[in-house]
Amino acid sequence: MKVDVQPLDRPTAAEFASWFKALADPTRVQIVSLLARHGTAMNVGEIVTAVEVGQSTVSAHLKILAEVRFLLADHRGTATYYRINQACVSCFPTAADLVMGRPAPSPPGSATPGKEHANDFRH
Repeated sequence: MKVDVQPLDRPTAAEFASWFKALADPTRVQIVSLLARHGTAMNVGEIVTAVEVGQSTVSAHLKILAEVRFLLADHRGTATYYRINQACVSCFPTAADLVMGRPAPSPPGSATPGKEHANDFRH
């Protein structure tokens, strides 16, 4: 029996590629990990201190991470606070599953089987 195997559609593949590209730098992985584990928003100075990289470098990385919506920015006066986008916590592992050809897991508490369409997991 022949199975018709198709790749991800182009727009979904492009979206997922931008996510993986955003995490293709160890400092950006550190920043995402820091903010996810910290649990609350942090300003640029706090992030600089934690990852031990210069302010301009951290700012450039924060911009990239915010562009793909891994991070959300909250402006408070003259400071900007960054926090993890909680939608990414559940979406990103699903994106990896879909890229590898595995069915997407069902959302927690869902009685329906895993969805086959990557568009359901955009954040």
